[in-house]
Amino acid sequence: MKSILSKNVIIGITIIVALGLLYWGIEFLKGINLFKPVNYYQARFEQVDGLNVASPVTINGFKVGQVSEIRFDYETNQILVEMSMDKNLKIPVGSTISLASSLMGSAGLELNLSKNPAYMKVGDVISSNVQTGLMDHVSDDVLPQVSAILPKVDSIMGNVNTLVGNPALHTSVSRLDGITAQLAQSSQELNTLIRQLNTQVPGIMNNVNSFTGKLNTSGDDINQMTAQFKSFPIDSTLNNLNSTVANLQQLSVQLNNHLNSKDSSLGLLLNDKQLYQNASNSLNSLDSLLQDVKKHPSRYINVKVF
Repeated sequence: MKSILSKNVIIGITIIVALGLLYWGIEFLKGINLFKPVNYYQARFEQVDGLNVASPVTINGFKVGQVSEIRFDYETNQILVEMSMDKNLKIPVGSTISLASSLMGSAGLELNLSKNPAYMKVGDVISSNVQTGLMDHVSDDVLPQVSAILPKVDSIMGNVNTLVGNPALHTSVSRLDGITAQLAQSSQELNTLIRQLNTQVPGIMNNVNSFTGKLNTSGDDINQMTAQFKSFPIDSTLNNLNSTVANLQQLSVQLNNHLNSKDSSLGLLLNDKQLYQNASNSLNSLDSLLQDVKKHPSRYINVKVF
């Protein structure tokens, strides 16, 4: 009998401990630490959109507590929010708490401490107000501008639809496809040309190097020829040439003088017309004589045969 009773006691204690651990685990998952000492304060709101149990209570972004309970007060038609604060936190009289919403729709409480040296008692109600959230700013500032932009967007979409439906656009796209294909072909040809150049460049460079070597050799020959030219007696040669030209000029002057002078034989031959005519007549007579000799040789040549 005692053994059965002891088993039932052990089972009961085990169940109680398990339930306690389950409750502690659920509260811990909510963010509530049952073993941490806290002070409880309250706040009243007209609306708590997005606020849930375990929502954080912060001061300048630092978490100092969390929402432990939310319930509706039927006497005042307000929502009563109970908060568990850090045991070491002292809230000055005149402090306020605000409900702030985030962009994702969740909400939290922001505690604004006053400068009053007196502190509130545990369990007091903190004055509350609703802080304008980011979504409220979006609704008040952004949505009117969006409404004003929508007609323009509609007009732009209509123009875009007209442009897309234009046959010229399809023709241009088709031409663009052709141009793209030509570019691809040109790129392949360019790659082929580059590969050919890569194979031919070494030979070209060898030829260039050989030509450069020949130029160097030719440069040496040119330098040697230049040195030989420098050793030639160019000055004396030019002097002799100038002397020869001067003699030729003097001879030409003398010849002209003889040709133009009537005292010299050559001048008389060239300038005396009567002498020219006599010489011409003599030549004509001689020619007539030769013609007659050819026709009548017997008159002038007498041959006797013994």
